[in-house]
Amino acid sequence: MIILKNVTLRRGTKVLLDQASVTLNPGEKVGLVGRNGAGKSTLFALFNGTLHEDGGDFDMPKAWRMGQVAQNMPETDQPAAEFVLEGDTRLAELRQRLAAAEESGDGMEMAHVYTDLADAGDHDALPRAEALILGLGFRVDELNNPVNSFSGGWRMRLQLARALMCPSDILLLDEPTNHLDLDALVWLEAWLQRYTGTMIVISHDREFLDAVTNVTLHIDHAKLTRYGSNYSGFEILRAQQMELQQASFAKQQDKIAHLQKFINRFKAQASKAKQAQSRVKALERMEKVAPLLADAEFTFEFKEPNNLPNPMLAISEASFGYTVDDEPKAILKGVSKSVLAGQRIGILGANGQGKSTLVKTIARTMPLLAGTLTEGKGLNIGYFAQQELDVLHPNDNPLEHMIRLAKELSSNEPSREQDLRNYLGTFNFSGDMVKQAVGSMSGGEKARLVLAMIVWQRPNLLLLDEPTNHLDLATREALSMALNEFEGTVMLVSHDRALLRAVCDEFWMVGRGKVEPFDGDLDDYQKYLLEESKRLREEAKNSARDAVVTMAAEPAPANTRAVPSGTSHSSSASTPIAALDAKPSESTATQNSTPGLSSAEQRKLDAQKRQQLAAQTRPLKRELEQNEQRMATIEVEKNRLEALLTTPVSPADLADAGRRLKALADEVTSLEERWLELTSLLEEAASTVL
Repeated sequence: MIILKNVTLRRGTKVLLDQASVTLNPGEKVGLVGRNGAGKSTLFALFNGTLHEDGGDFDMPKAWRMGQVAQNMPETDQPAAEFVLEGDTRLAELRQRLAAAEESGDGMEMAHVYTDLADAGDHDALPRAEALILGLGFRVDELNNPVNSFSGGWRMRLQLARALMCPSDILLLDEPTNHLDLDALVWLEAWLQRYTGTMIVISHDREFLDAVTNVTLHIDHAKLTRYGSNYSGFEILRAQQMELQQASFAKQQDKIAHLQKFINRFKAQASKAKQAQSRVKALERMEKVAPLLADAEFTFEFKEPNNLPNPMLAISEASFGYTVDDEPKAILKGVSKSVLAGQRIGILGANGQGKSTLVKTIARTMPLLAGTLTEGKGLNIGYFAQQELDVLHPNDNPLEHMIRLAKELSSNEPSREQDLRNYLGTFNFSGDMVKQAVGSMSGGEKARLVLAMIVWQRPNLLLLDEPTNHLDLATREALSMALNEFEGTVMLVSHDRALLRAVCDEFWMVGRGKVEPFDGDLDDYQKYLLEESKRLREEAKNSARDAVVTMAAEPAPANTRAVPSGTSHSSSASTPIAALDAKPSESTATQNSTPGLSSAEQRKLDAQKRQQLAAQTRPLKRELEQNEQRMATIEVEKNRLEALLTTPVSPADLADAGRRLKALADEVTSLEERWLELTSLLEEAASTVL
C-alpha cells in the first residue's frame, strides 16, 4: 500500500502539503482533486520519485512497476505502432537480454528468456499495441505512420497509449482526457475500468472520474482528505462534512462566549476568582474548531445581447472543408440546416469527421466551399477555438489584451483602465495578475482570459470548440451556469459530458460527410460510440478480405485457410477460399455493361472478362492458398513449442525451442506481408479487367 505520514511538501517557499497523512490500498482507483495550484502535480512527483518529501514519511512498495504518461512531446520517425510497443518496458528488456544471450551463445540464458518472453505476452504484443492506438482514435492506415507526422495532440495520444502498454502495478494519469474527443474518452473509460492495478488520476472531468474511480483524495489548505467514493459521492460527503464543521464551530463559539462572559463578570470578585480562573484554563485547553473557510466560487455571466436575429444562420446545400494546392477538399456535403435564436446545440461526432471544420466555417475563419451560409442581420459571434490560447500575445498582460479589445470594439471614448481592471477582477484576475505576462500563465488562466474577452464582445451566437480543456472543475461549473443563463444561441463541441448535459437540449451528429440530427441523449450517443468503434475495428480488420470477396473468379476447392492475425474476422477464425469466387451481382454487371451491345453479346463479353480474370489471378490465388496453408502449419508448430516451454526439459532443448519460435514468428511476419500484397494484386486485377 501507499502510506503518507505527516508528509510536508514544498515547491520553492510555498508549502503545498503540511503534515498530511493518508493510506491508499492496492487495487484502489483514486481520483486526486483540488484547486489548480493546490499541489496535485507535486504529489504526483512524490509518487513517481522525481520529488522527495521535505518532512514526514512516504512509503510505496519498491517492487511496484509504474506506468505514467510522459509529458514531453515525442520527436521520432519511429512508426506509431513500434513507438507504442516500446512502452512495454518488460518486453523491451527481455528482447535486449535475448539478443545478448544469442550473441554470447549462452543456451541456459536463452532458455530462461524465451520462457519469460512467453509469460510477458511477446506473441501478441504488437496486436495489443495496435488495439490501444485504434482505441484512442487512430485509423488502421496510420498504424505505421511516423510519430513526427502527427500533430501535437495526436502525439500525446501516442504517449498515453505507450503508458497503457506498460505492464504496471500502479498507473499515474495526469489529465489524460485533455487531448481526447468523446469517442476516445468512452474507450479509455472502458479500458481503465478493466485495469487491475492501483490507479491515481488527476482530472477535471466529473463524469470521467465517476466512471473510473472509487476513492477520492482531496487536497485542500495543504491537507489530504480521503473519501471512499467517486467524485459525485465526494461532493455529497464533503458538503455534509462542511455543514457539520460549520455547526460545530457555531456551537463552540456559543460556549466560548458563555465562558468569557463568566470570566469578565466574576474575575474581580474574590469569592469567584477561583471559578473564573478555572474557566480561563478551560478556555485555553479548548481545541478550537476552525471556521468554514470555503473557497469563493468563481462565477461570471454573459451580457444580454444587443439583438437576437432569428434565424441566426441559414445553411443551404453547403459544403464544408479546406483547400489543398488550390483544390477544394470537402469533408461535409449537402448540409442544409438553420440555427434559431435561443437554441442550445451540442455537436457530436468522431474525431476527424468535420466538427471543428463546421464551427470554423461558421466563425468565418475558413471559407465555405459550396452552397450558401446566410447570417441573420446583426449576428455577433463569440468564438472559442481549441487553438484560441495560442492567439493570445504571450508577452502582453491581461490588461493590455482588454485595452486593445476595448479600442477595437468601441467607436466612442475607450473604457477607463480602472473599469477594465474591475472587469478582469470578476474573472479572478486581480492585483498583480492583471500585469502578469500571459506567456507565464497556466492553461486555465489563459482560458479564463479568453472567456473574459468573449463576454466583453457581447455576442448573440457562441461557438465553443472544446472550451474546457484547461479549466478546473469550479470554472467548468461557472461556465455551465453562465451558458444556461445566456439568452443567445450556443453551438458547443466538447468531450465534457457534464457540460453537454447541462447546456444542450438538442444534438447534431457530424459524420460520414453529413450533418444530421441525433435522436437521443448522451447515454444513447455513448452506446452508439461503443458500437461504432467495434464496427470500424472489425471493418478495418476485414477490409482486405472483403475487397477480394467481391471479385469474380474461377471456382476453387473449398479449402479452409488460416487467416493472418492482423486481418482475422471476429466472427470466425477461418473462411472458405471459395468465398473469393462469388460471381458479380446483377447491379455490378449492369454497371459494367457496354452501350450498344445486346444482352447475349454482353453476357459473352462478361464471360470473356471472367476467363481473362481467372487466367490472370490463377497463379496469385495458388500462391495465396499455399501461403495460408503454411501459416496454418506454423500455428500448429508454435502451439507445440509454446507448450514445450512450460514443461521441464533440458536447457539446450529450451534454447532450441526458443530459437525455433523466433524463426517461426519472423516467417509469419513475412507471410502476412505477402498475404496483403497478394490480396491487393487480386483486387487490382479485378478492377482492371472488370
